[in-house]
Amino acid sequence: MVLAKRGCPMFGCRQLEPQARPAQKRPMEQPRYADAARATRHMFIRDLVLNASIGVHAHEHASPQRVRINVDLAVAEEDQRLSRPAVGQDELSRVVDYEGIVNRVRGIVSAGHVQLVETLAERLCEACLADPRVHTARVRVEKLDIFPDAAAAGVEVERRNRQLSTP
Repeated sequence: MVLAKRGCPMFGCRQLEPQARPAQKRPMEQPRYADAARATRHMFIRDLVLNASIGVHAHEHASPQRVRINVDLAVAEEDQRLSRPAVGQDELSRVVDYEGIVNRVRGIVSAGHVQLVETLAERLCEACLADPRVHTARVRVEKLDIFPDAAAAGVEVERRNRQLSTP
């Protein structure tokens, strides 16, 4: 609570009067995907723009629209017994391959018409979580050309791998 000074008209004294604090805007809380305590690294794909057959309206079935896709993955480190993982072998097989993720995203987007951005985002999360090393997947799907006075409209979903016991 904030106290503000208010003048007393008769004697010129000052009194303290409670005032409500203005509401502070707090950004959405985002979990840390790269986290030493949880032995996870953060793998991401940023601003992948694809043409998708998506939407519930008849005109959206007629031609594809641009969508922007962002993917964030919390991926288990190789050796979770260490507080600081040792540098691993310089081999693609030991990490989640972002090229593989992008190819799966492209395949799902091009597989056919989807009515809802929510459905597309959930399918993409499911594909990412198929790799048992992925603890958490967050996917954002945005339709870019849907409103002339908005940069985008879309959804962001986050899913966790049920096979893993970590929060």
